Amino acid sequence: MKKIPQRTCVGCKTQKNKNELIRIVINKEGNIFIDKTGRANGRGAYICNNPDCLEKAIKTKCIERSFETNIEEEIYNELRKEITDNK
Repeated sequence: MKKIPQRTCVGCKTQKNKNELIRIVINKEGNIFIDKTGRANGRGAYICNNPDCLEKAIKTKCIERSFETNIEEEIYNELRKEITDNK
């Protein structure tokens, strides 16, 4: 039986299976995007598919700390849209 990797949500800090979380990536050029495949090059951060976790991560700037950069509001709006579409 293959072991499923565990990742920690930056919002609620709980560990879940990697395939249950949404991966956000920053690449070498500094572009931040949602990685639907889970294999894009760059530094990744994971967030639950839950609007409350996303809002908590935005409020506490956990995603910005993970990527060590400021994040535009449009990126957060894209994340909000992705999470509400997946519900």
